[in-house]
Amino acid sequence: MDLNLVHIWETMSLLSKIVAIVLVVMGLGTAYVTIERMVVLGKAFARSAAFAQTSRPLLDELDLDSVVDLAKGREYANAPLAKLTRMGIAAYQRHEGSDQRLDFARRDLERRLDELGAEARKGINFLASVGSTAPFIGLFGTVIGIIVAFQGIAAAGGGGIEAVSAGIGEALIVTAMGLAVAITSVLIFNFLSARFDKLDMAMQHAAGELLDHLEAYDGRNA
Repeated sequence: MDLNLVHIWETMSLLSKIVAIVLVVMGLGTAYVTIERMVVLGKAFARSAAFAQTSRPLLDELDLDSVVDLAKGREYANAPLAKLTRMGIAAYQRHEGSDQRLDFARRDLERRLDELGAEARKGINFLASVGSTAPFIGLFGTVIGIIVAFQGIAAAGGGGIEAVSAGIGEALIVTAMGLAVAITSVLIFNFLSARFDKLDMAMQHAAGELLDHLEAYDGRNA
């Protein structure tokens, strides 16, 4: 037997239709966040890797001004690693002359890492919310479908399949929608979280290397 979604939609009650529309919107939102964050991640890794390759010789030579100029350039300005490097060197240079400028740079880098991590994870909370609430919204639709089924029984004066089929169909289709949206959202959330954790680790490693170069620069100019 074919699943006639158009017929099911036409026979659904108003509340069930509202629930179904909410679930569809949540699914579309999940798709948008997934695509947008994947694009952001791809650019972040690619541009940061390119900046690291280009800036490494300059850092090895302790040419901080050239590194800052490179990080400010149009090609790398939005790369997370370029932002982190630019901010770290700026914090170091801002306290030039202080014996504790390395400590100032280290604390500033820690704050910048938190900011960059939060910026990269925009929209992830939406996926978590969808994953946790979609099943309950589907369950709400299930309850509505069961109510419609009992109303069909009452109107028909009996419990034949014709009296309950519409309500049961509503209950099952909305439940399936809620589960599909929730499962998809949770899987995507876990995948993106792992990717963002990988980016965080790369940024922390880069911050440590930058501090090593700043310490070498500090020692050379002591």
